[in-house]
Amino acid sequence: MSSTKRILSTLADILTGMLSKGASKWPDHPKRPNAVLRPDGRSGTPPRADHGESRETDPGRMAGFETVQVDPERIHDVAVRYAPSRNSRPDSGEVIWTWVPYEENDGRGKDRPVLVIGRHAADRVYAVRMTSKPHDGDRDYLSIGSGAWDSQGRESWVDIEQLYSVHDEGMRREAAVLDQQRYGSIAQALITRYGWARG
Repeated sequence: MSSTKRILSTLADILTGMLSKGASKWPDHPKRPNAVLRPDGRSGTPPRADHGESRETDPGRMAGFETVQVDPERIHDVAVRYAPSRNSRPDSGEVIWTWVPYEENDGRGKDRPVLVIGRHAADRVYAVRMTSKPHDGDRDYLSIGSGAWDSQGRESWVDIEQLYSVHDEGMRREAAVLDQQRYGSIAQALITRYGWARG
């Protein structure tokens, strides 16, 4: 028998012996965590939902109840009036939480507080975005101080350029009622800027 054949025969004997002792002797191949079969038939990891929220559990993203950004320059049917009422519906003067799309309008967004400024349909209201990121001196932001909508007690600003249409069912929760004086200053800024009517 040639040396090559002897080597091959020896290797075959070794492999046979290892296999007969069980697969536990072989190192495990690493597996991708949470691997799933994607619609295209390939394996992959499931996509992450924004901020841990799924479309099914976030009412502001559910079909028919989506919170959508609108251009305030093109809106003329807003009657700005102070009318808060704790009735499980978003009302003018209330700070509510809802899912809000990012400015890129690419399907991403986050849960955040907005100030309701007026109703424009039986089941929808207009609201302006709020943020705790400081914007002192920015003409498009109005400081409204702190309130119960922020658990950390941070000062908040209202962005009067970011207007949203929020469905009643798209509201996650009522967070607070803004007092009439602070609401009035925001209402006046919106009326002056966009020519809206006071209701």
